[in-house]
Amino acid sequence: MIRAAKETDFDSVKNITQKTIWSVYPKYYPSGAVHFFSDHHSDDRIKADIDAEKVFVLEVDEIIIGTVTVSDNEINRLFVLPDFQHKGYGRALMNFAEEMISKEHDHIILDASLPAKQIYLKRGYVATKYNMIETENGDYLCFDVMEKHL
Repeated sequence: MIRAAKETDFDSVKNITQKTIWSVYPKYYPSGAVHFFSDHHSDDRIKADIDAEKVFVLEVDEIIIGTVTVSDNEINRLFVLPDFQHKGYGRALMNFAEEMISKEHDHIILDASLPAKQIYLKRGYVATKYNMIETENGDYLCFDVMEKHL
């Protein structure tokens, strides 16, 4: 079941976000980039998005295992706990977010990290911009801005 996140879901959303970042991203990015990405998804940003009713959670057996943030026509912060990945939950969150956006917009924008880029390409997204952010120790966080026209 996917539903809007409540204020009481903050700890679950934070846990899913940080646990996924720290278990997946070190396989693709140097330490400075992982720290930057983790810091980017700060408590304040998560709380603000929950308060703005932009965050949604996916529950399985009354346990929150995934989250996605939808802001206008952008998809952000889509994470599924590592133990629940490769079971279709990320696809369910993407389908939900795309359906929400399609009601008011004709295209979707998202930032694609290296681990997720292939998934988005398979869903019909096209890279429109490449970004490199220099982080601590001279490391870089590289990602694409991707779009899908509906």
